[in-house]
Amino acid sequence: MKVSPSLLSTRHINRTRGFSLIEILIVIALIAVLATVAIGNLGGIFGGQQEKVAGIFVNQTVKLGLTPYKLDVGSYPSAEEGLGALTKAPAGKESKWKGPYLEEVPLDPWGNPYQYRFPGSKNINGARGYDVWSWGTDGTESADDIGNWK
Repeated sequence: MKVSPSLLSTRHINRTRGFSLIEILIVIALIAVLATVAIGNLGGIFGGQQEKVAGIFVNQTVKLGLTPYKLDVGSYPSAEEGLGALTKAPAGKESKWKGPYLEEVPLDPWGNPYQYRFPGSKNINGARGYDVWSWGTDGTESADDIGNWK
């Protein structure tokens, strides 16, 4: 049986329709460049979120623990008792304490403990309020502090 010339030319054409090694390498290189650019920009996408997380804690989350604490005990925890009073009853207040009001007091996004003061000195409520803040990125008291008075 003879193979017709048209069948041979069809097979030859089908074999040349695939991608060459050079074309595949170019596509892989382009994908690598795009992935590098995308990964490099992830810091920009997620950067700055630490400040938002700290702001949410000092303005909202801690309030969810301090408000019922004050209602049960009669006042906010003292500066000496600190935010730890929301997880464990302070000495002398065990009978009124109905917590825990928070499961745990988290660290700020930079790994430092949140700061607490009652009565507050920076909060607009003055002696009736409390100050809660994070020292921010530098971990010291400075202009980048994130507090419930801002």
